[in-house]
Amino acid sequence: MATADLTKLFLEATEAAAVAASPWRGKGDGKAADGAAVEAMRAVFDKVPFDGRVAIGEGERDDAPMLWIGEPLGSMQGHPDAPRIDIAVDPLECTNHVANDMPNAMAVLAAAPRGSLLHAPDCYMNKIAGPRELEGQISLDEETSYNLESACSILGKNPSDLNVVVMDRPRHNTLIGEIKQFGANVILIGDGDVSAALNAADQHSNVDMLMGIGAAPEGVITATALRGLGATFQGRLVFKNDGHRERAERMIDDDIERLWERDELCSSEDSVFIGSGVCDGRTKGVEFNDDGSASVHSEIIDVASGQHKFVSSRRKF
Repeated sequence: MATADLTKLFLEATEAAAVAASPWRGKGDGKAADGAAVEAMRAVFDKVPFDGRVAIGEGERDDAPMLWIGEPLGSMQGHPDAPRIDIAVDPLECTNHVANDMPNAMAVLAAAPRGSLLHAPDCYMNKIAGPRELEGQISLDEETSYNLESACSILGKNPSDLNVVVMDRPRHNTLIGEIKQFGANVILIGDGDVSAALNAADQHSNVDMLMGIGAAPEGVITATALRGLGATFQGRLVFKNDGHRERAERMIDDDIERLWERDELCSSEDSVFIGSGVCDGRTKGVEFNDDGSASVHSEIIDVASGQHKFVSSRRKF
């Protein structure tokens, strides 16, 4: 069984998480919204006929009561005929945006055969993303000015026309200064670098690149999506503390300081990306209907086929 054969069931998981989080929009309690999304997604995973594992996601077992890194998923654990699939997951990307009813909050996941997604602790990741034209032309190993100049040359833009998304964090002060010094435009976001990277991969959006440090689970999810789009992505792990570094050394059979290419973070074409909107943004947010149903709007990328589609479902949960 191919990973894509379970897409419909994985979509139910992201839809359930999106619906569960949506009543918390604008109520100032991101933690409650996240908890509702995690619980709803986990309930769906319990029924999926696969031998699943969280490769990277919410956190270590002691930090996350559900969907912790390494957690077994599915109704066919240990079954010899079960598809063995890894999940990279964020049941609620942009928790703070839900709390304040801001754009681009989504329930997102990536799925691929066991061992195909980076299995790492819930740490940070330095990221760079852009459209397919920039593949091989930008790199985390290069200076900011080199990457910006290369992007302008390849995309045929003046610096003043180049738009770079960066998360609005003190850790990015130097990066933001370098982008501005080059003459490019900085688009600051509070959260949501999955949506930002997808927009950077989209030739029709106003975003040309994503740069900066965000969460590692979202990096693996983004790498899967951008592999399906043929777009550019690189990541390098950044550790918040010595404990995360030590766990990474135990979990990753490789140089933990290395630069990870897109197809190393997601090493199988038999993979899928799914994101279901909570708040309006890249996709529409959840809409509650008078009959008690919810309309959920999602984006699906099937890496093997290259199929990229936006779908809407009307469901009762």
